[in-house]
Amino acid sequence: MRKIQIKIHSKDTQAKSKKRFRGFSFIEVMVVIIILGLLSSIVGVYLFDSAEQAKADATKTQIRGLETALDLYRLHNSRYPSSEQGLQALLGKPEVGVIPKNWNGPYLRGNNLPEDGWGGPFRYLSVNGKDYEIISLGADGADGGTDLDADINSSDL
Repeated sequence: MRKIQIKIHSKDTQAKSKKRFRGFSFIEVMVVIIILGLLSSIVGVYLFDSAEQAKADATKTQIRGLETALDLYRLHNSRYPSSEQGLQALLGKPEVGVIPKNWNGPYLRGNNLPEDGWGGPFRYLSVNGKDYEIISLGADGADGGTDLDADINSSDL
């Protein structure tokens, strides 16, 4: 004899099976989109700040490299270049001011002076040939400022 199985579906079982295949509601999708938007804005701000801080760090590294080149210049010539001669004296023998007799450069690689992290030129000041100061004007390219807009000075490193 053959057994016949009869499945009886109750209303609860049918309701559960229909819910299982149902999609997300519009409100659930919107909540997820809003959460993703908030997270991406937070991460975007963090990454932007990190990129600007990296430019400041690169500028400090460039200043340290210029300091090394200036020290080598002084070793050969017994003084740092004057403000009038500027950092160009590291690339070519100065033709103004006190002309160094033992110039043995160039003291930097390449044909151009390095720029700060924001693409601006460095300022160089030397009054007596014994001391110097290298300055980057920071993110804003203007004197003074705070945070990332603050000037970066070789005497502060």
